[in-house]
Amino acid sequence: MSILIDADTTFIVQGITGREAVNLTRECLDYGAGAKIVGGVTPGRLGRDVHGVPVFDTVAQAVDHNGGPIDGSVVTVPPAFTKDAVFEAIENGVKLVVIVTERIPRRDVAQMVELATLRGARIIGPNCLGIIVPDVIKMGGIGGPAKNARQAYSRGPVGVISRSGGMTTEMSSTLTAAGLGQSTAVSIGGDAIIGSTYAELMPLFEADAQTRGIVIYTEPGGRMEAALARWVTENDSRLPIVAFMAGRFMDEMPGMSFGHAGTIVEGKEDTASEKIARLAEAGITVAEDIADIPGILKAKMEERAAA
Repeated sequence: MSILIDADTTFIVQGITGREAVNLTRECLDYGAGAKIVGGVTPGRLGRDVHGVPVFDTVAQAVDHNGGPIDGSVVTVPPAFTKDAVFEAIENGVKLVVIVTERIPRRDVAQMVELATLRGARIIGPNCLGIIVPDVIKMGGIGGPAKNARQAYSRGPVGVISRSGGMTTEMSSTLTAAGLGQSTAVSIGGDAIIGSTYAELMPLFEADAQTRGIVIYTEPGGRMEAALARWVTENDSRLPIVAFMAGRFMDEMPGMSFGHAGTIVEGKEDTASEKIARLAEAGITVAEDIADIPGILKAKMEERAAA
């Protein structure tokens, strides 16, 4: 099993004729059995195709051509037009929107997330690389070219959630090398406001019979870790969780950030040390080094299995 996407998931690419989107489309088509990309959308480009994927002017045209609802969309349009693109997708019945675009105004993101909630849709991102179910499907640029994604990701029992796109692959590759494959890996995005947080994805992993453990990559800034710790405690999660906290040095350098909005520390609760303490209180182990994660997780999963 998996969460969010599977071999039957259909999706479109909005902004498909852009350079990044052209490459992303090829990567998704080449991975696993080949993603079911049923169309692309770029206004004014109706009738063209990208790697055999038909291009439409609107999402409505893509839905009509598909003969029914489309499950998801990867949005790669410029920041100024992202909100309109996401609204268009959601209002045409798309239930999963992966937003690759970064530097979108916070107000626009808040409005997109609000609309998604009202329509029963889910947003992943913005400023993310997407979702991958190893050896099955990838939706977004996660893992890079198919041959690289096949090397880094393998099928298995570990769910991966990361604020950093690149570190999603780094952690999964480390797990793969240690013989721990992944059920689903999700790059949730590094912006201050995102569509799906750790705590919001946990119920999906909790319900997935294949997933037996979780690895998260996190950073200073924001309150998502506190929400995760609270969810794990309140729901008595069956899943052992191992986290890696980057940027601990930032506690000694007030005002420092990694260069994206999500790492801005606005108060004590946003600091690395405070987050580590909160996670530990909830039984979540914070590894000192990424290389330590597989050993710690294996031990925790064995302990849960024996209980």
